[in-house]
Amino acid sequence: MAPKKPLRLPVLLLPLLTLLPQADTRSFVVDRENDRFLLDGAPFRYVSGSLHYFRVPRVLWADRLFKMRMSGLNTVQFYVPWNYHEPEPGVYNFNGSRDLFAFLNEASVANLLVILRPGPYICAEWDMGGLPAWLLQKPDIHLRTSDPDFLAAVDSWFKVLLPKLYPWLYHNGGNIISIQVENEYGSYRACDLSYMRHLAGLFRALLGDRILLFTTDGPEGLKCGSLQGLYTTVDFGPADNMTKIFALLRKYEPRGPLVNSEYYTGWLDYWGQNHSTRSVLAVTTGLENMLKLGASVNMYMFHGGTNFGFWNGADEKGRFLPITTSYDYDAPISEAGDPTPKLFALRNVISEFQEIPLGPLPPPSPKMMFGPLTLHLDGDLLAFLDFLCPQGPIRSILPMSFEAVKQDRGFVLYRTYLTYTVSEPTQFWVPNNGVHDRAYVMVDGVFQGVLERNMKHQLFLMGKVGAKVDILLENMGRLSFGSNSSDFKGLLEPPILGQTVLTQWLMFPLKVDKLVKWWFPLQLMKRSRPQVPSGPTFYSTTFPILGEGGDTFLFLPGWTKGQVWINGFNLGRYWTKRGPQETLYVPRPLLLSGGALNKITVLELENVPPQPQIQFLDRPILNSTLHKTYIYSLSADTQSAFEPMELSGH
Repeated sequence: MAPKKPLRLPVLLLPLLTLLPQADTRSFVVDRENDRFLLDGAPFRYVSGSLHYFRVPRVLWADRLFKMRMSGLNTVQFYVPWNYHEPEPGVYNFNGSRDLFAFLNEASVANLLVILRPGPYICAEWDMGGLPAWLLQKPDIHLRTSDPDFLAAVDSWFKVLLPKLYPWLYHNGGNIISIQVENEYGSYRACDLSYMRHLAGLFRALLGDRILLFTTDGPEGLKCGSLQGLYTTVDFGPADNMTKIFALLRKYEPRGPLVNSEYYTGWLDYWGQNHSTRSVLAVTTGLENMLKLGASVNMYMFHGGTNFGFWNGADEKGRFLPITTSYDYDAPISEAGDPTPKLFALRNVISEFQEIPLGPLPPPSPKMMFGPLTLHLDGDLLAFLDFLCPQGPIRSILPMSFEAVKQDRGFVLYRTYLTYTVSEPTQFWVPNNGVHDRAYVMVDGVFQGVLERNMKHQLFLMGKVGAKVDILLENMGRLSFGSNSSDFKGLLEPPILGQTVLTQWLMFPLKVDKLVKWWFPLQLMKRSRPQVPSGPTFYSTTFPILGEGGDTFLFLPGWTKGQVWINGFNLGRYWTKRGPQETLYVPRPLLLSGGALNKITVLELENVPPQPQIQFLDRPILNSTLHKTYIYSLSADTQSAFEPMELSGH
C-alpha cells in the first residue's frame, strides 16, 4: 500500500532541514557544482547497506531493518528479482514474502531511505540473475540486448512494476531516492548501448524526470555500462585501489558526489570452495577512507540472508560453480540476524562522520540445540512418481530441456528403456558436457552413480533388454553473473550407451514442493517400504519443541546431498560431503513451539548414513570444506585443481 503522507526522514537529517525554509518541497538531486547530493536542498551523503527481502522471511524484515538503522545507516539498497514476481508470462505475485511494497513500508518505519535496483537483470547470486527462466522457452533469445523478444518481455514487466513504485518515489512522499537501470551491464559481453538507451527511456516514461537514475559497474565495466543521462557509480571492495578507481570514475562522471554502490563487506560461497571472509580491519579502513573523501557508500551485503528453496545462482569460472544455500556473506549482520564484531566496528567508523541513533543494538536472538533425531524412510523418489508428476510424462524421441517442458527449477526425471541387453559394464555418457547440472542414474530402480557438469562425465552400466533407465536431473541454479550465455537445464544432449544413442524418452517434471507440503501430510502413500534404499529417497520425522524455542541450525552429519523441508517450507540444499556449508539456518518463525509437532522431510539424492540422524545446533558451521571430501565419489576425469577465485560482481 502506497504511502498516504510524506515518510519520516532519518533523525540525523532533521537539524539540517530546520534551517532550510524550502525543505517542504521533497527532492533528491545531484549538486554537481559542489560534488554532493542534496536532500530537500540540504547537503546529504548516504551510508547505505544492502538487504534482500527475498532472502529473509517477511516476519523478520522489521528486525533486520531496525538493526541496520541502529548501526548508523540512513539508507537501504535492494534488488527486485523479476523471476520472483512473474513466475509465468503475465502472471504476477506480490503477496506474502513477495510484497516488496510492505518491505518499502517497513523501511520507512525504520527511518531508512531506499535505493532501488529493479533490473531487469540483477545478478545478486540469484537464479539466472533474476531473469525469468521462461524467457528461454524461446531458445534463440538474446538476453540483455535489443532483441525484440527480450525487450517485449521487459517492457511488459516494467509496465506492471514501475507504476506500482511511482507513489513510493521520494518526491511523491515515498522513500525511494534513486533507482538503478540494469546492473553492471559493462560486465556483459553484448555492450548494446541501444538496449541501455531503451531501458533509460522506459524508466523515464513510467517514472518521470525527477527521480535520480544511475548505473553501477566495476571499474572495468564503466565503458559499456555507463550511459549519458544516467548518474555513473562504481563498485569495489576493501582490497582494491580506491584512489585509482575513483579517478577512473571521474572520467565518466567529472562532477558530482563519488559513489561506491557496492562496497564488499564479505563475499559469496561456492559449494566445494572455502568459506569467504573479509577482515574487520580491511572493511572498516576502506569505509573510513571513502567517508573522508565525502563519498556516498552502499555496503554489499549488510545482511545477506539465505537462498531458500532452489533460488541460488551460479558462476562459470573454468567450471560450473553453484552458490551455497547460505548467503551469510560474512556480512556485518549474520545470516541469523545477529550483530557481529564487524557491525560494531563499522558503527564506530560511521559515528565519526555523522550522528547515529541513540540506544544499544538488540542482542543476538535466542538459539536452541536439540537432537539427534532419527529419520524414518518414506520411500524412494520413484515410488512417488504419480504424485510428483500427476499430469503424466511428456514423450519425445530426444530428451527435452527443463525450459522446453516448462520446469523452471528443481528436478526433472528422464526415463527410457534398453532395447538390447548390455551384459558387460559399458560406458554411459552425455556428449558436449550435456548434463546441466547433476544426473542421478538408476537402472531398474538401482542407483548407479552421478554425472556432474564439468566434473564427472561417465559411468559404466549393465542391463537386460527392457531394463528401465531413470536419470533424475537436478538444476543446481542458473548462471547469474557477467558474460554468461543462456543457461539451459536438463539433458541437453541424448545420452550414449556404448555406441548407441538412447532415444524414446519420457520426461516427468517433478513438483517436489507440492508433494512435501500437501500430499505427504495426507499419507496417501501406503506402499511397502524398501528395506535398502537406493538413490534419491525421502526420509522424515516429526518432533515437538517445548517452550518458546529459538533460531537453530540443521546439521546432517554423514548425509551426502539433498534438499530439506520443515513444515512444508523448502529450507534449501545441503551438500554435507562437499561443503563448505554444513548447517542450514532455520529461523524460529518456521518452527511450531509449545509442544506442537514439527515435520522435517529430507530428500537424500545419493547415500544415507548408517544411522539416518540429524541434529539442531545453536551455531552455524559454514567453513568446513575439506578438499578430500570435495573429490568424494568423483572419477579420474574430474577437474580437482583449486585455483584462486576471481571476484565476480553483483
